[in-house]
Amino acid sequence: MEKEKQKGNPWKGIAIVAIALLLVLAILYAVALRKAKEEKKALNPVLTGAEVLSLWTEGSEAKAALIGYMEAVTDPESPDFIPVERRVAVFDLDGTLFCETDPNYFDYTLLVYRVTEDPDYKDRASEFEREVAQKIITLNETGVAADGLEVDHGRAVASAFSGMTIEEFNDYIQRFKELPMPGYEGMRRGEGFYLPMLQVIDYLQANEFTVFIVSGTDRLIVRGIIDNSPIDIPNAQIIGSDETIIARDQGDTDGLHYVFDDDDVLVLGGDFIIKNLKMNKVAVIMQEIGVQPVLSFGNSSGDASMAEYVTSGNPYRSLAFMLCCDDTERENGNTEKADKMYASCEEFGWIPISMKNDWSTIYGDGVTRKQ
Repeated sequence: MEKEKQKGNPWKGIAIVAIALLLVLAILYAVALRKAKEEKKALNPVLTGAEVLSLWTEGSEAKAALIGYMEAVTDPESPDFIPVERRVAVFDLDGTLFCETDPNYFDYTLLVYRVTEDPDYKDRASEFEREVAQKIITLNETGVAADGLEVDHGRAVASAFSGMTIEEFNDYIQRFKELPMPGYEGMRRGEGFYLPMLQVIDYLQANEFTVFIVSGTDRLIVRGIIDNSPIDIPNAQIIGSDETIIARDQGDTDGLHYVFDDDDVLVLGGDFIIKNLKMNKVAVIMQEIGVQPVLSFGNSSGDASMAEYVTSGNPYRSLAFMLCCDDTERENGNTEKADKMYASCEEFGWIPISMKNDWSTIYGDGVTRKQ
């Protein structure tokens, strides 16, 4: 019995050797993985936030806040680390990424052109479409919006382009984008992107954020604006106001009782569904994205609910930025509106972005605002 104890258990020694080998292999794997990451970084160096955001001024508090946030949420060792699948950012379009007033929203000016100038349509425009177009013209002249204009505009867009295929509608938007901007020299309607904000999108995408545009503009019009533009975002990540889409041969038949066939094409159905502003933005984010974003970028009260949703009760560190249209030299700014947004940022803890002070340029050196 004593001799058997002295011999010991041979499997114990084997287990010790196996564990030691596993530890060695784990160390070798970790070393190889780190070396591979270093080699990849050497081949594809990641630019710093300051380098990417080169059109933002030195001393910009908004830039510093975004860079500090990004460095924290992408560091695996940081308590603020956010896994890639939850790095979701939402952007408004008009006044946040793209020129908002010249003299009005892109989709407002598109409707006015369709109803009052388009030689192929203006004589066929309905009385309702003419009334809405006139309300927009009056708004441009007086600054006073008629009650219910946002929804009326959506209804008029839906009817004015009814029957067009999706491709025809996009082609129409592309042609409209080629027209000169009335308030600027050196810029066409489709070129009104805020260059510093394009850098923000680049910065987020470089850090594995998924970027969504959540706009009050018609979804198909937003797609048309983004198509053939500097922004690389797929249609699936573009959300906006909606109108009906039907099969060309469907007529008045309900979609539950109609089968799309090989001779069909999709066309605009002519009916407005929903204006994607305010609380509607929050609802559609949950419906289409399915998770709470961690970054929000907006510019108006129509984006307030989105900003509050992103920053309220979020399991991850979150921020909301709001653009303030305080530049009246390079942009069609509005200091009264900007002051109201600064006050809202102070009240809700949003981070203000000054178009005047935070950006070294807005549209580029070749673009000037007509005085």
